[in-house]
Amino acid sequence: MRTKHTYNQPVNEKVIYQNPLLSLKVWEIHDERENAMSSVEYHPWHYHKEVELLAILDGSLAVQTKEMDQTISAGDVLIIGTSQPHRTSKARGEKLRYIVLQIDLHKHFDQSILPYFYCFSELTHPLDKINYIFEDNQKIKQEVHFLINEIHRESQTKEKGYEIAINYSIKRLLLLLVRNDSKNMLHYSEEQDLSRLKPVLDYIDRHLEDRILVEDVCELLNFSYHYFIKYFKKVMGMSFVDYINLKRIKKAELLLLTTDKSILEISYEVGITNMAQFYKLFKRDNQCSPKAFKNKMLKN
Repeated sequence: MRTKHTYNQPVNEKVIYQNPLLSLKVWEIHDERENAMSSVEYHPWHYHKEVELLAILDGSLAVQTKEMDQTISAGDVLIIGTSQPHRTSKARGEKLRYIVLQIDLHKHFDQSILPYFYCFSELTHPLDKINYIFEDNQKIKQEVHFLINEIHRESQTKEKGYEIAINYSIKRLLLLLVRNDSKNMLHYSEEQDLSRLKPVLDYIDRHLEDRILVEDVCELLNFSYHYFIKYFKKVMGMSFVDYINLKRIKKAELLLLTTDKSILEISYEVGITNMAQFYKLFKRDNQCSPKAFKNKMLKN
């Protein structure tokens, strides 16, 4: 159980892998105190580039992210996407036991399954969105719960071939999510299409604070204006302009939570110099103003 801290800025946690080749850390948390509990608001926000999966064994855990504020209990599982600020606490005055799995999923995409890399890139949706699968499908939830337990058990016993067993369980977990994503939150694109767009995506990341013109990126691929617009939307599942705005607002969210910069400074740093436009785009994605977002996420 986490203890209360006086600071309220999210901590960028560096995950130390138990096995660097597997790019993961997995452990079991015990809180045997039956009368000890505290509100999630008394616990610090933190984030890390690894995806986090939780499997509750006993008791109940309160979890808060930008996407959700809920309590999960024995038998439940939950996925928290990469770099998503989150915080947890014991929900009730009872024994609590759960497994935490932090993993760099991208390191587990070998050549044979590379076309599915984009499904888990979180370019269009945070992985938090696919938690609906576990609410809708009890059988899948049970199987994912079992797989998280198996990954933990294999990492503890380290029997001969445990790396193969863990890798298999991770691949099985990815397959379950892809095949049971009835809402198509894990947008799929062909490997060659994504590879073709990579120079454009890299260019956008490098120039978010600048004015980005369609004409400039068309030159990178030697595409005509109209062909590029249609091609980008087909591959990415959203328009070129919407993608850039999404990237800018996501960067703004992180700056709001991790710096003391003013909203004006942040809007300029992410390349939106019109404050009215910045507020409009931010509210569209978060249903609140930048100030309200920061107050909500950093509330103690």
